[in-house]
Amino acid sequence: MAAKFARTQYSPALFDLAQDIVGGLPLRLLERWWESEQTEADALRLLAACRVAGYNVVSDAAGLTRMTAERGLMEILAIIDQPKAIVHELGLSIGGESVGIWAADNTQMFYPEAVPAERLLAALLTVQDLVARRCAIKIGLAAHFGEFYSASGGLYGDASDAIEALAEDHVAGGEIVVSQAVAGRLPPAHDFTLIAIGEANGLGPLWRLVDGPRLSLGTSSGRRYPIPYSDAFHADLTRLAASLGDRELAREMTAKYTRHEVVVLVERHAQDADSRAVALFDNLSLSAKMKDAGLRHLAAARGVEVKVSGPLGIYTFDEPARALAFARTFRSELAEGGIDCRIGVDQGPVLVFDLAGGGKDIAGMPVNIASKMAQDCGEWGKLYLSDRVHACVDADDLRERRFFVSGVELRAFEG
Repeated sequence: MAAKFARTQYSPALFDLAQDIVGGLPLRLLERWWESEQTEADALRLLAACRVAGYNVVSDAAGLTRMTAERGLMEILAIIDQPKAIVHELGLSIGGESVGIWAADNTQMFYPEAVPAERLLAALLTVQDLVARRCAIKIGLAAHFGEFYSASGGLYGDASDAIEALAEDHVAGGEIVVSQAVAGRLPPAHDFTLIAIGEANGLGPLWRLVDGPRLSLGTSSGRRYPIPYSDAFHADLTRLAASLGDRELAREMTAKYTRHEVVVLVERHAQDADSRAVALFDNLSLSAKMKDAGLRHLAAARGVEVKVSGPLGIYTFDEPARALAFARTFRSELAEGGIDCRIGVDQGPVLVFDLAGGGKDIAGMPVNIASKMAQDCGEWGKLYLSDRVHACVDADDLRERRFFVSGVELRAFEG
């Protein structure tokens, strides 16, 4: 049996944080886990109150990496704002609710099991129609029906991870992919056209939804998707979305809202366990270790934690050398605990948001590049510097690598 987690393995400062600053990490739930025997029965007992059944629907923008080479950050944020608003508005109209904060180009909605599958699929087809007609970017949509765990504003569990990975890595722009668990809830005489496209681990058989009835649009709710922005910034963003060719407005917003930062993105390896419920708690406990390590090392490196969410941690620094030193220290500490990670480091203009409920989030090309180097192309145990960061630090021990991601070549330095 793997070693148990205990409260004493963490710094006391971690438990002094207000729950809203802890963000998406369900720390209070984790404390109850650490106080238990950490058996499967304990995990299932703690999760029972968090269990929800319904549809988990995730979207991801297509072609964003290529687009960021042609447009500035403000234009990109304006472009991805449009499909997010459509997904949210149509989702609310059929009884869905948003999950998390939609700072990046992806979205997540949850629909209770009372929502008929045919109504959901009609809404997803309508979403794609509107995105194609109104937006400058395409999105892919993926949907799965099952049981999930809802805590601290997020959805957890293997199936939730699987549908997010499917949407991000395997669904093309303009495409809708649903699992058999969704398709199986359609009435026998439905009017949708579905094409079998294989299977996915954790989701079973998959179907591409290519045609069918559309949703009759009602009155707009007027509610905004869960934006991380201030009201003032969102008002400017809406103006820019209405006139994407207005380069002067984009320049004004860039000068007003962005700052130059070095971004360190850390992804840790997932923990395996015989029980899926135990693995969920073990992985959340490892996320707490990442948050704890950040508390202990960021001050000396003059860095700031943006967020720790699932296996991902994002941190910002003023100086590349301090960012690199932190990345190496962080990697060593995780390795000493038997935890593999991969790290990407880039720099440039970013927008860091103070969330209304506490915590932060971030957007900008450096986050995207750091993610592409580490998560999409990187090896476990390695760190990757962009050429912009490498030119500013003493790192002759790193070797040059070239990656091709989403049709774009990335030059990185690996060590």
